[in-house]
Amino acid sequence: MSIDHEFGGQHTEIKLSIVEGYLNAFTIALRSHFKNLWYVDAFAGTGSRTVRTERRGATLVELPIEEAVERRRGSAQIALDVRPEFDFLVFIEKNRNYVAALNDLAARNLQRKVVVAEEDANSALRSLVANNNWKDKRAVVFLDPYGMEVEWSTLQALAATQAIDVWFLFPLAGLFRQATRKLTDIDDHKRGVLTRMFGSNSWEAELYPDGEPDMFGILPERRRELDPRGLERYVQNRLSEIFGAVLKPLALPIDRAPQMFSLFLCISNRTPEAIGLAKRIGNHLLDPKRHLIVRSPAQ
Repeated sequence: MSIDHEFGGQHTEIKLSIVEGYLNAFTIALRSHFKNLWYVDAFAGTGSRTVRTERRGATLVELPIEEAVERRRGSAQIALDVRPEFDFLVFIEKNRNYVAALNDLAARNLQRKVVVAEEDANSALRSLVANNNWKDKRAVVFLDPYGMEVEWSTLQALAATQAIDVWFLFPLAGLFRQATRKLTDIDDHKRGVLTRMFGSNSWEAELYPDGEPDMFGILPERRRELDPRGLERYVQNRLSEIFGAVLKPLALPIDRAPQMFSLFLCISNRTPEAIGLAKRIGNHLLDPKRHLIVRSPAQ
């Protein structure tokens, strides 16, 4: 079965290359220490993706580009390709067509232990955490939501294992839209989304602090003053409350505004050794200088 999952762009290539680099380093570093290494993809898609390159004419510094359509590996296929291998892989997806493609992918890898779960990502992840002993295993969870679906209770469950590293492509543009400039513009729907994302309504006081009353004792209208980078820092601080360490995220896309995403690495293990290892690998991969594209006249 061929199900097109068409998406692409620079940020997609970068996030997948970073995750692939981390997965390879993760299994190499931990293979001799743990008998169970797991990978969990909470919004797994189809395992592949269709990338369309539009035709572009020549410029003074670039040759013309013909239109092209190609299939590339998605995160699920990348995880299957990692060597040393993961012992167990879980692909979670709600879209029925995508689930069919993931089942085909699993059928092509019958020698591997692969589970495809047609479930809500939050409930599936919380169930996975609750029903397993994490003392004898380590895992990487990839959260690449389609919107603002990831709930705080899910992140708390993952962090509590102290055995899971979480790559989280946080939808910063979505937060910017939901957390409107004026508190009075936040309706019940937006308030519910933000409360599920941050676990309580504390975001209201933190993002919309009370100002000083004027000479007549009237309080000013409560407004969000944080720009996207300020919101990113707020999210990192909140994640740091429950994880052992949260690395400085990579802003995506890296070569143009507006910022749409923040790619976080959240480390649940609180031991200095585990944090040190994850930081060495993660900070290298998240360095924006590694991903800057320099175009030469010959390109």
